[in-house]
Amino acid sequence: MRRQCKLLSVNRSTVYYEEHLDDSEAIRLMQLIDQQHLETPFFGSRQMAHWLSKREGYPINRKRVQRLMQIMEVRATAPRPSTSKRHPQHKIYPYLLRGVEVKRANQVWAADITYLPMARGFGYLVAIIDWYARMVLAWRLSNSLDTSFCTEALDDALEHWGVPEMFNTDQGVQFTSEAWIERLKANRIEISMDGRGRCMDNVFVERLWRTVKYEEVYLHAYEDLAAARRHLQRYFAFYNEERPHRAHAGCTPSVAYQHSLQQQHGVAKAS
Repeated sequence: MRRQCKLLSVNRSTVYYEEHLDDSEAIRLMQLIDQQHLETPFFGSRQMAHWLSKREGYPINRKRVQRLMQIMEVRATAPRPSTSKRHPQHKIYPYLLRGVEVKRANQVWAADITYLPMARGFGYLVAIIDWYARMVLAWRLSNSLDTSFCTEALDDALEHWGVPEMFNTDQGVQFTSEAWIERLKANRIEISMDGRGRCMDNVFVERLWRTVKYEEVYLHAYEDLAAARRHLQRYFAFYNEERPHRAHAGCTPSVAYQHSLQQQHGVAKAS
């Protein structure tokens, strides 16, 4: 093989046969990776490939798992040199929440993006939550990882819920972009970003993704973004208004949020 490739001036890596996965199989693999990532977020591509091969019966190699995880923006939580796609020219801000007690609504907001499996293709979901109340303030869907759907969600949250004191995100390019940062600066919001290799810095959004996927996404086979949007509209209304949250002794996120605002208003009025 080496001699034949040399005579033909062909790179050997291009002549070996590699089994092709059609779109439906690739989507199924991505769904399995997504579900397993919620159970074992510390699995890297090597462990994920082993799990898919030995436990699920998919003879897939590590390189293909790496490609699928990159498409999905799924990364193991173990510390390593780089944990998200950063723009080399974008400024990275320090993590400001270490040791901070979050005890009122609109003190800290947080945002994150997750992969969303669908019957035909996949999408991305961004959500903005109030760290104290766990309330979902705004969300958007997109079929690409651009910045615009994130800034749309941010504009929506600022318009309807006021201005937080601090905003925490990861170091992804969407949240270090000029469009995102300028909006925060224009509203005099302190900017905080997770440390590299520290997924738990934004733990409440990570917990939200687990809840949304197991209570909603995996129960419905979304055909496309339009169907996903309809289902998620209903689910987030249920999550905010009806679903009790353990963080507030069974109160819903909406009740916890409004109660905190009323308390702040009462203190301000008294002073």
